[in-house]
Amino acid sequence: MSAADRILQLRREIEHHNQLYYQQAQPEITDQQYDTLLRELQDLELAHPDLLTPDSPTQRVGGAPLQGFTQITHPVRMMSLDNTYSEAELRDFYNRLQKSLGREHIRCLVEAKIDGVAVAVRYENGLLNYAATRGDGTVGDNITANMKTIRGLPLRIPADGPQTFEVRGEVYMTRTVFDKINQEREEAGEPLYANPRNTTAGTLKQLDSRQVAKRPLHVLFYGLGDPGDTQLNTQSEIHQLLDHSKLPRSPLLWPCDTFEQVLEATHAIDAQRKSLPYDTDGAVIKVDSFAEQRELGATSKAPRWAIAYKFQAEQAETRLLAVDIQVGRTGALTPVARLTPVLLSGSTVSNATLHNYEEIQRKDIRIGDLVTIEKAGEIIPAVISVNTTARTGNETPVPVPTTCPVCNTPAVKDPVQVAIRCPNPNCPEQVKRRLEHFTQRGAMDIRSLGEKNIAQLVDLNLIRTPADIYDLNELSLARMERQGTKSIDNLIKGIAESKTQPPWRLLFGLGILHVGASSARSLLDHFDSIDKLSTTSIEDLLKVSDIGTIVAQSIHTWFNDEANQQLITRLRDSGLNFTNPQTEQASDRFAGTTWVITGTLSQPRETIAEIIRSHGGKVSGSVSAKTTYLLAGEEAGSKLDKAKKLGVKTLTEPEFTDLLNSPR
Repeated sequence: MSAADRILQLRREIEHHNQLYYQQAQPEITDQQYDTLLRELQDLELAHPDLLTPDSPTQRVGGAPLQGFTQITHPVRMMSLDNTYSEAELRDFYNRLQKSLGREHIRCLVEAKIDGVAVAVRYENGLLNYAATRGDGTVGDNITANMKTIRGLPLRIPADGPQTFEVRGEVYMTRTVFDKINQEREEAGEPLYANPRNTTAGTLKQLDSRQVAKRPLHVLFYGLGDPGDTQLNTQSEIHQLLDHSKLPRSPLLWPCDTFEQVLEATHAIDAQRKSLPYDTDGAVIKVDSFAEQRELGATSKAPRWAIAYKFQAEQAETRLLAVDIQVGRTGALTPVARLTPVLLSGSTVSNATLHNYEEIQRKDIRIGDLVTIEKAGEIIPAVISVNTTARTGNETPVPVPTTCPVCNTPAVKDPVQVAIRCPNPNCPEQVKRRLEHFTQRGAMDIRSLGEKNIAQLVDLNLIRTPADIYDLNELSLARMERQGTKSIDNLIKGIAESKTQPPWRLLFGLGILHVGASSARSLLDHFDSIDKLSTTSIEDLLKVSDIGTIVAQSIHTWFNDEANQQLITRLRDSGLNFTNPQTEQASDRFAGTTWVITGTLSQPRETIAEIIRSHGGKVSGSVSAKTTYLLAGEEAGSKLDKAKKLGVKTLTEPEFTDLLNSPR
């Protein structure tokens, strides 16, 4: 067999196994056997580079990272859907269809609504041409390189069907993969991701497809954008096209001719969604006939022939066994419910937040109660209600802590916030939480110092304050368990590299009450150095954008504490960066403007914030009447809603780029 023939054979075989594994979950060979086939193909293509083609399975992961995403204009606008949580409103939708089309029975398709990230994928002459995000519906980011890492997505479709068309679908991450990622982040002492959907969106925005490939993604298609050379007349035929083209689609699909059937289909999806490997948050109802879709038309934002019926957040009832107390870095004593394990949203839940003790009293939550917990896109579920009718009389009130459970210091009630705190700054648990905050990615970014390493170092009395980190050496680190020479070298290197971090990260890492990352940026933009900030008055602090009376008082109190002053001196002596670097401003194009950045963008928000600052603008963390522009990426949330209410001008990323580059 010639090399060319063997290459073609291997490509067909590998894609066949991709289909079996990623679409049908019925693998015929082991991972090792699959890797052997892939390596043979890679070796042959390396030996015969003239035979390498873009649709080869070896081309799913690219080489060097992209410099940025290019933009793709959608040939057919990617519209959003109107949605409802009410069966009555769903009936109203069906009634409108009946009235507009003039008959009682309307053929509709009901599909599971995948809680993922919307994408458009185009094939030309049978080959994958591009993949793009929704963006603003008209223009999206070119994410072709990242989509190629999805092994269930064909790079070439069968030649005996339509060859040029654009399909629409949702990219998602399975709960199993998501849980594994969060487990690894927890072990590394990094913040956990909130949910699979947000993690998927962030993954697709990576500029390096090699990093994307490390987080296995999947895609399911459901619709058609540009029909190309297809000749379809119904929504049902789209699914036939998907099957013929080996494009993955949801198996949950119901044709319905009456409203009662539509309602039954939504109930069936709701009942089955717990067993699915991905999150679904509702059902989508679409008129089947394209002719009727055209007759019904669309509003400026959404088609009149479709609606999303959203399910209520998933809930479960279980027994409250006990209430544990977590001690935070600011000393806040947070109650956490310990529960009889229960299955919720595809995972077993044994803990839930109770928020604070006032909330416990307001809801009259007692130990031994049957409680309802809810998980609505958050990492930790919450206790939302109590089944008081199931009480036996043996339930006991949740005691409000009078002392810290770790150091036994008398607890105090926060005069400003709804919180009870341990006032002892040397409480071992507070010390650990403060050090975790200092070393986290958003602050000093000492990645080798995760939660477990910090706990060891504190228990060995090697560190108590952030300054102690910079006194660590090979000899002291050798006292830690399970730390070899390479691990110790990485720790030393990570600590040394953190000294070059900009001063706003250091300020944020200090953990001053009420000072977040955005406030730290604003403060350093205003005062230029931590030394100048440390001696300023409350009056001068109030002149800083985003800084109010409570925050100003907290900063002033912190810097006037003798122990904190000693900490600042030690950090300065250790060579940390206390002063903003003197950089030449690119222009004053944005002088006098205040920006807020939200949503998922093609670059990290901090990178875009730097661009704005380099052109004279200010960046704030919250929308107010003083905000000039809101830069809104995909999946923008409450900030976009607030901007609309306040009449703040909103820009998409392409509009921001145009404004930046436009002649003045």
